[in-house]
Amino acid sequence: MTDSIASPLHHVAIIGGGPAGLMAAEVLSQAGVRVDLYDGMPSVGRKFLLAGVGGMNITHSEAYPAFLSRYAERAPHIAPLLRAFDADALCQWIHELGIETFVGSSGRVFPTDMKAAPLLRAWLKRLRESGVVIHTRHRWLGWQADGQLRIDSPEGEKRLKPDAVLLALGGGSWARLGSDGAWMPLLAERGVELAPLQPSNCGFDVAGWSELLRSKFAGAPLKNIAIALQHSTPRLGECVITASGIEGSLIYAWSAPIREAINQQGKATILIDLLPGKPVDKIQAALAKPRGSRSMSKHLHSQLGLDGVKAALLRELTPAEYFNDPTQLAKAIKALPLELIKARPLDEAISSAGGVCFEAVDENLMLKALPGVFCAGEMLDWEAPTGGYLLTGCFASGRAAGLGVLSWFKAQH
Repeated sequence: MTDSIASPLHHVAIIGGGPAGLMAAEVLSQAGVRVDLYDGMPSVGRKFLLAGVGGMNITHSEAYPAFLSRYAERAPHIAPLLRAFDADALCQWIHELGIETFVGSSGRVFPTDMKAAPLLRAWLKRLRESGVVIHTRHRWLGWQADGQLRIDSPEGEKRLKPDAVLLALGGGSWARLGSDGAWMPLLAERGVELAPLQPSNCGFDVAGWSELLRSKFAGAPLKNIAIALQHSTPRLGECVITASGIEGSLIYAWSAPIREAINQQGKATILIDLLPGKPVDKIQAALAKPRGSRSMSKHLHSQLGLDGVKAALLRELTPAEYFNDPTQLAKAIKALPLELIKARPLDEAISSAGGVCFEAVDENLMLKALPGVFCAGEMLDWEAPTGGYLLTGCFASGRAAGLGVLSWFKAQH
């Protein structure tokens, strides 16, 4: 992956066995560095494997400008990482492991068998063959006063002083898989600039559903809808009504601006288009047709195909008088306001925002406050929607941090 520019005597400790840590281990081991990788769980790649349940979405095939835009305000920081290792490079890397890929109808890229486990097995085999030593059930506890790393292991606490340390500890979501954010105070006490961990790609609560909606439609999917925030372009997709609110891929795509609106204003209002394929004037004309003795529910069904959870949500969120006014009801169907008051807990989120600020690292992803200590993956302060963007960012940052270690070693000579 890179020319050998490091002495075989160089030793790097990588803390964290997710995609970022494993990719850094590959870069370093192929350059002739001795690599020990430590992970607190009984096996590495646990979050990676769980993300693959239901189909391993490894990256996305959309054009680079659109791809980069998914990282929102962090795009300028992620851009150099992706330029060096973009979606095409990631696919080529997977192919070199003997795993073929295909592009789904949504543009998402998957391994041909849709599974994460064969990819991880092939990768770990290659890492071990290149000399990477993986230590599971080894949890990082911070530093000794003399700079030695403290590692809790089944045999007791270990101390080590590698030539460089690469931290790839994940964010704060899915703590049971190892990403618990316990590293935050360890870096804070060393003067590293951190942003609070917050849920990303998460569901949100409403003030409260009616008993009817909650009992009958909790768990029901809202398909073929569009969602927008005020003054934004709607996005098509689907989501799910929950007992406390709403979640699912379309909500996850909006989670960052929703979360920030709640942080600033105490609430966020999303606008749901229940019939994105129909213009408001056509809806209004259909609603204005005489319904005779038919109920409004049957009228909505016969004229617009609105029934089930969509019809229930319309009833839940629309003033009763609108149902006698085709103009107002048509507007509600196209922009149904739903007020969200709180993100679901961090540990329920798919990923997290916050962590090590980019201002705290240099161009090699080395911590300015701690020379020789590098960071990669989700513990850096960036976020992206599901769809392969999260994984691509983790792979790219792990590779960049590994190369950063090599550059730092080179500069020492």
